[in-house]
Amino acid sequence: MSVSIKAISYYLPKNITDNEALSRLFPEWSADAIEQKTGIRQRHVCDWDEIASDCAVKAAEKLFEEHQIDRQGIEFVLFCTQSPDYTSPTTACLIQKRLGLPNNVGALDINLGCSGFVYSLSVAKGLIAGVGVENVLLLTSEVLTKHIHPKDKSSRTLFGDAGAAALLCRSGEEGEGIGNFVFGTEGRDDDTMILRNRGFRYPLLNVSGLDYQDGYGNTFNDTFFHMDGPAVFVFALKQVPPMIADLLSRNRCTMDDIDLFVFHQANAYILEALRRKLKIDADRFFVCLRDVGNTVSSTLPIALYEAERCGKIKKGNRVLLAAFGVGLSWAGTIVQY
Repeated sequence: MSVSIKAISYYLPKNITDNEALSRLFPEWSADAIEQKTGIRQRHVCDWDEIASDCAVKAAEKLFEEHQIDRQGIEFVLFCTQSPDYTSPTTACLIQKRLGLPNNVGALDINLGCSGFVYSLSVAKGLIAGVGVENVLLLTSEVLTKHIHPKDKSSRTLFGDAGAAALLCRSGEEGEGIGNFVFGTEGRDDDTMILRNRGFRYPLLNVSGLDYQDGYGNTFNDTFFHMDGPAVFVFALKQVPPMIADLLSRNRCTMDDIDLFVFHQANAYILEALRRKLKIDADRFFVCLRDVGNTVSSTLPIALYEAERCGKIKKGNRVLLAAFGVGLSWAGTIVQY
């Protein structure tokens, strides 16, 4: 049974932090230098009282309206985030209520960041192909800006907030749908990418609130998100190319069979390095972060929406999705449109 992505929409908060604003905070980096290094011109930031589930609900409402989807036909809600409303109850259950979905809907949170959309696609595919669910509402949202130290110039230039919504269902057309997957994990609880004080390993009372700086001049403390950018770069260039080779093999494809490559929109520097290493033509490699930044688990659905809107994805195209990041984790699949 084939399972396809039938529709995607996304939501961006109204507040915008552009490079000029960041340059005023960090005068050693000009606005042009920030864009040249990251590929990002601006990023959207939630209000203090707007959280991940709010963005997800707004993305879902936009999906229903934009694509004329009957919400009463939804049978399962998947919500991928690392910023839940509460430790308990499951945020997806609360979203079911807020969206006015039927009580016979399943609801589940998926706790993953940058590679979360691809992992969530695999869960949705399994629900439809293996369990018989008809329609899955897949939501992604992250509000990482709330977890970034005000003086962490590296992370503040990269990350933006967003929510995305996708409808997945059985495909009625021959050859259409989501292909086989590749997954990978390299578990790290070091300073590569971590938010220490949100779990039980480092309870808030046992975490130092003292600021410190890394070797690149970024300010942190244990109550904020920490990322070692150069370490993430090395990780991505080490793991993504063999993942692509494995993914092509599992889907019985070659690089020439792929019409468009859409990777997690980490930053322009990593994306360009991967493109060059994999020898992908620029016109088959989609980049979509200039006006939104790195939106974590929402980068891929936003990129897919924009690629289809501007005509980069057409009927019959094969699109390779690759994601990598916090965990450390990585995943990929190929979608036939």
